[in-house]
Amino acid sequence: MEFTEQCRPLSVFKFFELLSSVPHGSGNTKAISDICVDFAEKRGLEYYRDEYNNVIIYKKGSKGREDLAPVIIQGHLDMVCAKNPDDPLDMAREPIKLSIDGGYLHAVGTSLGGDDAIAVAMALAILDDDTLSHPPIEAVFTTDEETGMFGAAGLDASRLTGRRMLNIDSEEEGVFTAGCAGGVRANCSIPVSREKCGDGVQAYEITIGGLLGGHSGCDIDKERASSNLLAGRFLFAAAKLMPLRICAMSGGEFDNVIPGKTVAVAVVSEIDCRRFEALAEKYAGIYSFELQSCDPGVTLTVKKVKKPKDALTLSDTSKVLTALRILPYGIQHMDPDLKGLVQTSLNMGVLRLGENSFDYSYAIRSSVATRKQELLERVVTVTELLGGSVTTHGAYPGWEYRKVSPLRDKALQAYRDVYGAEAVISATHGGLECGLFADKLPGLDCISYGPELHDVHSVRERLGVASVGRVYDLTCRILELLD
Repeated sequence: MEFTEQCRPLSVFKFFELLSSVPHGSGNTKAISDICVDFAEKRGLEYYRDEYNNVIIYKKGSKGREDLAPVIIQGHLDMVCAKNPDDPLDMAREPIKLSIDGGYLHAVGTSLGGDDAIAVAMALAILDDDTLSHPPIEAVFTTDEETGMFGAAGLDASRLTGRRMLNIDSEEEGVFTAGCAGGVRANCSIPVSREKCGDGVQAYEITIGGLLGGHSGCDIDKERASSNLLAGRFLFAAAKLMPLRICAMSGGEFDNVIPGKTVAVAVVSEIDCRRFEALAEKYAGIYSFELQSCDPGVTLTVKKVKKPKDALTLSDTSKVLTALRILPYGIQHMDPDLKGLVQTSLNMGVLRLGENSFDYSYAIRSSVATRKQELLERVVTVTELLGGSVTTHGAYPGWEYRKVSPLRDKALQAYRDVYGAEAVISATHGGLECGLFADKLPGLDCISYGPELHDVHSVRERLGVASVGRVYDLTCRILELLD
């Protein structure tokens, strides 16, 4: 696409366009990693790439600043690949389509990947500009952040000498993040058995949709509903009134995204059809009323479909629906010291009913390590009581707030210089790689910030065009002030 002069600096948007020209969902980062390596080779910059496709690009300090301590500029290469269900784009093989509308950059029918290609684009623009004043730079681009921070976890930290880091992976302009929650992913599986549907039954497809969804860390406090939990609630109520067996069920795509659509197929006795449809209408009204402020587009629809060959047994249907009714979801604790900050939460982002198992995945977060563990234990306890098992992966530490931070002080001064106002210091319930880097690099002084981004991890994701220019100027000013 053609960026206008309003897209400032143009170099950042051109690099963003280049990065967007290749698929780069989590687990599919070789092509975008190649772009970074090619960038370094063409400019004669030293670089390092590992087996995870992490890339580090080194640039010497500008004239007179060569001997200063290095600064790390960090972002991640992967994105969450969300798209409209009817969009034919194959995000594993085809690039997204960029568009600008009303001062925002977005992708047509898909997520944008501004989280976190904008950090990479800014870093490349800085590395490409020999007129800037800066200390030695170590630009670190990690992979698979969205699925468990695997790139940062696997990175050889001995390749880095910097002990101050600018993480450009936050989404609210004017806010410097100085701490974040830790997290862990939990994959749960409950064995189930099936039997023939038999005669005298009617199959229904049940769809919960129209929900806003969103980031399970940044949006969990907005009271947005989970389509997985809403589907379970309705089907549990129906199973209390009539014999009901589930045939199929699927909801959500990523464990760190609040699911916005869940589809199930269930069979009921033909004599119960009218009661089932009436109950669906009742719950559609309940959901519409309860969620009118936070999820006004919620829908619950049922339609008759061809009877599948089999369904879960009544006892295993009860097991699945019991799990969906008693497993925890959402905010569990708020931070007692930082008003409005979520301390502990979890999100069942993915749900799948297979041939022989009911599988669901959680993203669990807390800024208190013991509460993260306690919440994981609750999930394990419920799952094991129902005959299932749990495996964990992608655990990452929280990032503790530092009372003394020379880097933060410089960033606050830079913000005053660029904006003529005071920035806000905050913490986030979302996961950031800063905690992993702080573990690997003792004494690391770090801040996280970024341009205006909305509805990340969804097809509504959009990046404020003017905000990019201001945040780029801010980054350059921070580099100027570092000594």
